[in-house]
Amino acid sequence: MGKLGRMVTGFRDFLDEVRLELTKCTWPTRPELMESTVVVVISCLILAGYVGVSDFLLMNLMSVIIR
Repeated sequence: MGKLGRMVTGFRDFLDEVRLELTKCTWPTRPELMESTVVVVISCLILAGYVGVSDFLLMNLMSVIIR
């Protein structure tokens, strides 16, 4: 078997192992997934607000200092 054949066999073995490991996973239910998504979106909005306000305040502070 040539190098290409070993690569194909190795890739096939890899995919078989991935499929086996994915059967061991515990997948979230739809309600759990929705709750997690809401938490992530709200966290991102809070962080974006904090960064936006901080940027605005620091930008104005720097403009006062520079003048």
